[in-house]
Amino acid sequence: MSDSYDDNDKLVEWDDKYAIGIPLIDEQHKQLIQLTNDLYKACRDGTEAANAQFKEAIRGTVDYIKYHFSAEEKMLENIKYPELTAHKRQHESLVKSILVDVKNFEEGKKFVPNAFVRELKDWILTHIAVMDVRYAQYMKVTRHKI
Repeated sequence: MSDSYDDNDKLVEWDDKYAIGIPLIDEQHKQLIQLTNDLYKACRDGTEAANAQFKEAIRGTVDYIKYHFSAEEKMLENIKYPELTAHKRQHESLVKSILVDVKNFEEGKKFVPNAFVRELKDWILTHIAVMDVRYAQYMKVTRHKI
């Protein structure tokens, strides 16, 4: 995580309790936490420049989420993970929800950046703690390696 934040600029701090034991995925999850903190910082600034920064940060976050989900799903396909369909459905649901929120934001419709970032944080941490831990456990039991 970047050292350029003070404690008030972080919504969430990476903790090893979020690690699922797959280095590639853990690094991507750390990056998702960093991007969430970037969005949080941008929406707290509240200036015109921060609005532009928020737009840029949200686009980068959406792109990275898509990249991460694609990498994760490819890995799960390779190990023939039996719950892949449900896992993909959760990913698709989040992406659709984010894209609707981003569209509303860009069109000036009702959008509360702080609430959006907090919901994103909660979704990411819950998804890691529940869904991602499940496939990590499956990989341990079946002795799949990345």
